[in-house]
Amino acid sequence: MRYLVSVIDDKSNPGSTDRQPAISAFNERLIAEGYWVFAGGLADTDTATVIDNRGEQAVFSDGPFVESKEYLAGVWVWEAPDLDVALKLAAEASKVCDRKIEVRPFQ
Repeated sequence: MRYLVSVIDDKSNPGSTDRQPAISAFNERLIAEGYWVFAGGLADTDTATVIDNRGEQAVFSDGPFVESKEYLAGVWVWEAPDLDVALKLAAEASKVCDRKIEVRPFQ
């Protein structure tokens, strides 16, 4: 099963900025053990654009879709045999990147 693993940062209490070597090592392990599908960090929320095309015209708005001190800072997509394995990896990921992690299975 595939899981979306979201990295959540906090503007009022951000994670460490010196974590890249540890994250790279963790990513290499994910690749070696066959869990890796995709990963990527995201630019700051002030670069986001929200598009709502549910009406007669598309409406484009700057910024994230909600105002919050917490925001999505990056994602992984993992292939894991079950939720228990994904949660174990996510606990390690949270420690490695010094941020909260959300795990959500794909439908």
